[in-house]
Amino acid sequence: MPQATIKLGVVMDPIGSIKPAKDTHLAMLLAAQTRGWALHYMEQSDLYLRDGEARARSRLIEVSDTAHDWFSFGTERDLGLGSLDVILMRKDPPFDMEYIYSTYLLERAQHAGAMVINSPQALRDANEKAYTAWFPQCCPPTLMTRDMDRIRQFLAEHGKIVLKPLEGMGGTLVFVIAETDPNISVVLETLTKYGTRLTIAQKYLPEISEGDKRILMIDGEPIPYALARVPAQGESRGNLAAGGKGVGVPLSARDRWICTQVAPALRDKGLLFVGLDVIGDYLTEINVTSPTCARELDKLYGLDVAGQFMDVVAHKLSGQRRT
Repeated sequence: MPQATIKLGVVMDPIGSIKPAKDTHLAMLLAAQTRGWALHYMEQSDLYLRDGEARARSRLIEVSDTAHDWFSFGTERDLGLGSLDVILMRKDPPFDMEYIYSTYLLERAQHAGAMVINSPQALRDANEKAYTAWFPQCCPPTLMTRDMDRIRQFLAEHGKIVLKPLEGMGGTLVFVIAETDPNISVVLETLTKYGTRLTIAQKYLPEISEGDKRILMIDGEPIPYALARVPAQGESRGNLAAGGKGVGVPLSARDRWICTQVAPALRDKGLLFVGLDVIGDYLTEINVTSPTCARELDKLYGLDVAGQFMDVVAHKLSGQRRT
C-alpha cells in the first residue's frame, strides 16, 4: 500500500489542551503527516454507532511542531470508521465505562477493516494495573482485593506498601503507607469505597528514589533507553504529572529480560504501542491506553520513536489485504 494513500484517524482528548513539547499524541501525528498520510481527528464524543456501523464526526487536521498554534482543522465530515486505514485509540484514562463503550464501537470499525491500535479487545482485557498479574515472575509482591483486613495483613507483612486504584493515570490516588501511618483507615476506606472496590497493593520499592522507568515497546520490541521519572523532593510518585523529573537511562539486563517476558503476550493481543513501568528490578504497570515519554526520549537520545512506530504501522498495513 503506497504510504501517501494511508488515512489515519486518532481518538484523543482535546488537542488544544495538550503540552506540545511533551505530547506523544502530537509526535505520532507529526510522524504520520511527514509520511504524507491524511489525518482525521476525533474525540470520544464524536464516535457513534448506526445500524451496526461505527461512524464518527471527523475533522481533517494539520499539525506543526511549535509551542503555539500546533494544529489547524480542515474539512469536517461524517464518515464510517471502516473507511480509515488505521485508527489510534489515544484517549487518556480514566478507564471507565464510557471508555469501554468506545472500544465496542472501535471493535466494529476493526471488523469493517480498519486497523485499530491498540486492539479494542486488548484495551479491555489488559488493565494497566492488573495485567501485570500475567507476569508474576517480573513483579514485586502484589495484592488485588476489596478486603481492607487483607490489605492490613499485607501491610504487616511488608511494613510499607503502595496502594492505587485500578483506573486513573498520572499518579492520581496513589498512596504510600507504613504500619505507623495514622491515616491507614481513611486511605483504605477511600480506595476500596468501604470494601466494595478492587484496589491494588504492592510492596514499597525504595528504588523509586532512582526513578520509575518508562520503557516503550513497539510491536514487542523495546526502545533501548528508558525515561526514569524521579520523584520531586518530598514526593513518593515519579509521574511527570505529579512533578517528577525525567532522566534518560539505558535499559539494564533486567529491564531487557522483563521485556522478553512480556513481549510475546503483547504481540498476541495486538498491543502495538505499550509503556512498561519498572521500579528497580520490578515491573509495576503495563500502560496500554496512551503511553507517553516518546518526545522526552527523542530529545535525550536523538531518536524518532513516533517515526519508528509509524514505520511498523505502515509495514503491517502493507501486508493487510483490504476489501
